Amino acid sequence: MDFKGKKVLVFGSGISGVAAGQLLLSQGAQVILYDGNASLDGAMLRAELLEGAEGRFSLSEDKSELAGRVRVILGAFPEEELDSLALVVVSPGVPLDLPVVKQMYRMQIPVWGEIELAYVYGQGDVLAITGTNGKTTTTALLGEIMKNYRESVYVVGNIGNPYACVASETKPESVIVAEMSSFQLESIHTFCPVVSAVLNITPDHLNRHHTMEAYIEAKKNILRSQTAEHTCVLNYEDQVTRGFGENTQARVLYFSSRRKLERGIYLEGGRIIYRDQEPVLICRTDELQLLGIHNYENVMAAAAMAAAYGVPMEIIQKTVKKFKGVEHRIEFVAETGGVAYYNDSKATNPDAAIRGVQAMNRPTLLIGGGYDKNSDYEDWIRAFGGKVKKLVLLGATAEKIASTAHRLGFEDTILVDTFEEAVKTCMRFAMPGDAVLLSPACASWGMFKNYEERGDKFKELVRQFGSH
Repeated sequence: MDFKGKKVLVFGSGISGVAAGQLLLSQGAQVILYDGNASLDGAMLRAELLEGAEGRFSLSEDKSELAGRVRVILGAFPEEELDSLALVVVSPGVPLDLPVVKQMYRMQIPVWGEIELAYVYGQGDVLAITGTNGKTTTTALLGEIMKNYRESVYVVGNIGNPYACVASETKPESVIVAEMSSFQLESIHTFCPVVSAVLNITPDHLNRHHTMEAYIEAKKNILRSQTAEHTCVLNYEDQVTRGFGENTQARVLYFSSRRKLERGIYLEGGRIIYRDQEPVLICRTDELQLLGIHNYENVMAAAAMAAAYGVPMEIIQKTVKKFKGVEHRIEFVAETGGVAYYNDSKATNPDAAIRGVQAMNRPTLLIGGGYDKNSDYEDWIRAFGGKVKKLVLLGATAEKIASTAHRLGFEDTILVDTFEEAVKTCMRFAMPGDAVLLSPACASWGMFKNYEERGDKFKELVRQFGSH
């Protein structure tokens, strides 16, 4: 699609928005970068957009001509701008039910996400992963498998590298491994992965989607454009994802951690087995460098996607055994005074935090709490199963979680005001043979910029306090 000389609004000035703006500039569009936060530095955003476009795309036009194709608008959106727009590209963080976005739809202005824009301008085969939990680990592992199989591989999306940053570099032989959030999947249209995966569906982001039904529909979008030529990998043990398999044109490949499958990939007696016609051993679980059933499921999903794409089995087998996991996801930090410390900051919802607790093989002191996404914490508390010695809570959800825990009979809660106090409290009560686990069940907003910053701070404090 040609947007040369046409006016395109990029809604949102985060990394996805800036990447989308730079890609549009490379295609000759007139770009308006808009953000509702009036306190941002418009001049700095404009400079970032222009410098990135020049550096990434080697644009031949002079700087004054390029600069003339960029505007930045902050604060209230001037609705008179809508009449001249050829396209709106929304960043993942922009809710589609905002009044101004609804007005765009009413005016029949095309509204795309950054993923759709990158897909339209990119080349190669896309392998895309979504689900409530496990996306990052599965994406990272599949990326490693593909890099051992192909020369031109890009790992993009919700994993932290916008697809729009690399779309112009992709070639017909490229493979793009994409982690897809529900926010990103809301705004796709023609995006069609050759192989997709939906790992699991549990309640999350209900402050954005409002209902579980809307959240499920957003995730289901990953299958929307797939045909019988494509493959979808689904979790057989998740009722929602199993249902997806009954309503898709794509070839379905299931994985299961609980039962033997006639066709698919499954866990049996400590072995991960892929079966199309004859069973093939991928690996034994004790050969993996990952903890927990949920990680075995992530390995199964990545291996199934790779096998469906045609990657030789020996490449899959070697790669999964070498894979060390993902930072901030049940990441071993240190052992000090006989106490093991694990960083599971990526557990930003209760279901992910349940998996963190289940992976622990020691009595555990657990740090939880943070931003309130309207989650229900009962299942998380029930999953403690005598394993959690103390629950140290902080952030906006601390009292809500503590109240839930007490109602369910778990009384060993401690409320603290700061993150430093949370880590010190765990260190004070931990005994040799225990574990301290940061697995908050909540987002980090309000205290940290993101879960990465929270996890990095935890590791810094463990090393700082543990050395005393």
